[in-house]
Amino acid sequence: MPEVGDISPEIALPDQSGNPVLLSDLLKEGKTVVLYFYPKADTPGCTTESCSFRDNTAVFADANATIVGISPDKPTAQAKFATKFSLPFTLFADADHAVCEAYGVWVEKSMYGKKYMGVDRSTFVIRPDGKISHVFRKVKIDGHTEQVLEAVRSGN
Repeated sequence: MPEVGDISPEIALPDQSGNPVLLSDLLKEGKTVVLYFYPKADTPGCTTESCSFRDNTAVFADANATIVGISPDKPTAQAKFATKFSLPFTLFADADHAVCEAYGVWVEKSMYGKKYMGVDRSTFVIRPDGKISHVFRKVKIDGHTEQVLEAVRSGN
């Protein structure tokens, strides 16, 4: 489970168009990467979170940061989600949840007494050198975008 100061695990996954993308390629652009993990495309909480990042894309760009979402959905579901809500950033499709596991966000959850495996809503701020500067686990959606922007601007 990566923590602050660790080198971020590499990501090599298809994006919402099915094109392979590497996290290291995004970092080569010299920008901070905001990597947010969400449980499922086009569900209420995930939509609220994604639209909040969408609405602040320009502010993050001004802070030299790029936003990337990731969930265990397939590329087709990610594409529908991105189109439906005009999400202007990359959405990784982690259908086998290997990357979610590498980041420690694939966890046992419980709903109505039933246990199942799923994504723990989390965000990682990754500096251009590949080091993780901030980790937000068990994210509460209200105010989260602002917290992440403050972390990006702090540059730590």
